[in-house]
Amino acid sequence: MTPIPDERSIPQLVGDSLTELAKLVQNEIDLARAELSNKLTITGEAVKLIAAGAVLLVPGVVLILLAIASELIQLGLSAPLAYLCCGAGAVVIAGALAWVGMSRLSASALKPSATLDEIRRDKIMATEIMRTTGKLHPAAILCAISARPSDQIQYRRH
Repeated sequence: MTPIPDERSIPQLVGDSLTELAKLVQNEIDLARAELSNKLTITGEAVKLIAAGAVLLVPGVVLILLAIASELIQLGLSAPLAYLCCGAGAVVIAGALAWVGMSRLSASALKPSATLDEIRRDKIMATEIMRTTGKLHPAAILCAISARPSDQIQYRRH
């Protein structure tokens, strides 16, 4: 009996499965690279914002604090107390700016979540194949991988 040309042998299926698995791994690496590049860009932008805020904030805050202190002195407050009140206000402003900058640099904001989600889906797919077939059958892997749109994954900035 001659094999039908449309049917592939087990070695061909295994080879195709391994090729598709290699593509999947490469897609995961590309996605991780794109996502980490995006996260590094976000980190760089956050650092630039913090630095620009600090540079522009210092002279402005000094002038505003001096004006407020002058007004408090004219209203009858002693000079040391007026400067203390203004200094406390500056500390509050500085704390708020630092908090905003640090929130942009938090671990959860920088986590490569799209890549991790894709890896979780791959794990679920492999687990499902194992559960339904009892083994990693090459044809089942090839079918499952072919059904996924992993080849078309493009990382989009949220």
